[in-house]
Amino acid sequence: MTDATPTPRRVSRRGLLAGGAVAAGGALAATAAVRADDPGVRPGDPVPAAGVGDAVEPFHGARQSGVTTEPQAHAAFVAFTLRPGTDRAALGRMLRLLSDDAARLTRGRPALADTEPELGLLPARLTVTFGFGPGLYAAAGRDDRRPASVAELPAFRVDRLRPRWSGGDLLLQICADDPLTVAHAQRVLVKDSRPFAGVRWVQQGFRRAAGAEPGRTQRNLFGQLDGTANPKPGSPADTAVWVPDGPDWLRDSTTLVVRRISMNLETWDLLGRADREVAVGRRLDTGAPLTGAAEHDEPDFAALGPDGLTVIPDFSHLTRARVTDDRQRILRRPYNYDGVPTAEGHADSGLIFAAYQADVARQFLPIQRRLADRDLLNEWTTPIGSAVFAVPPGCPEDGWIGRQVLG
Repeated sequence: MTDATPTPRRVSRRGLLAGGAVAAGGALAATAAVRADDPGVRPGDPVPAAGVGDAVEPFHGARQSGVTTEPQAHAAFVAFTLRPGTDRAALGRMLRLLSDDAARLTRGRPALADTEPELGLLPARLTVTFGFGPGLYAAAGRDDRRPASVAELPAFRVDRLRPRWSGGDLLLQICADDPLTVAHAQRVLVKDSRPFAGVRWVQQGFRRAAGAEPGRTQRNLFGQLDGTANPKPGSPADTAVWVPDGPDWLRDSTTLVVRRISMNLETWDLLGRADREVAVGRRLDTGAPLTGAAEHDEPDFAALGPDGLTVIPDFSHLTRARVTDDRQRILRRPYNYDGVPTAEGHADSGLIFAAYQADVARQFLPIQRRLADRDLLNEWTTPIGSAVFAVPPGCPEDGWIGRQVLG
């Protein structure tokens, strides 16, 4: 055996097309680190003084916060399984209690029975978003009010789902710009739920720190910009994300798909930069399509390279995830996770992929089928968790989340 480092070599486009990405990728060396004086590297901007801790996002309103809200730096997705005997009346008591304490905490006020009231004084843009799984509608005897697309997703060949990260009757998405605020809100709301439901799973995630990259698209742990194609605020988002009409239990609601995606960073590390960009279909530094110069440039899928192949291949993530109709877009609101490495130093990392849309069957499923069929990123990613929830309308100050559904 030898300690010599193998000479780096690049996987050809033809090799990728032939399906040899994994085998060939093992022979690649990681690219050199980017130097601070390289062209295109942005110098550090001064950190603005801002009252991050005191910032408030409204809890009450026609629509729930935490959906089109500018994503906060930290999140906990907490799923519950209802206890036997939790009927409609019990659900009403639970949701009133959760709504009241969530509203207090988002305003920087301690919960009613807060045992650590000092921890509830800095909201840091805290939002608590409620999601209802199929089991909650069944327990309430309200299956007739469950959106048809709120059901277990069909099986995809790329899935390796684990029960510990899947399903759930009730979801609380807790987001804030401070991790202590998230942890405290999670503990308060879990205690509120104990008589009615047990914790099924918790997924905790993070993005850039508050104020680190304002207005920029978030990056996942592959270094990839994630969310470039989101519907723009205003009419596009209203059309794609929110249900515009119907009875009061449906109007101003949305649906949420949560997918836990394991990312194999060890094999991704073996790819050269050019091959990573071919797999994604975008440049990693700017997020521009391979045929463009800026993140939001329109890709040219017909453009050919010197080898006679399309510059953006059919198997790239950009191509497979592409949606041109604003009404069919999904709102990606993902968070990274990074667990404890193995004894060998292998990462336990990935993405909590949270996607909001008015209708799962009409919007999310067609995209997911295309990705499962031929997305080259499947070589380095594995879905290990999956759940679907209805996100009911918001509530006025004298109301509570879910009242329209249970009423």
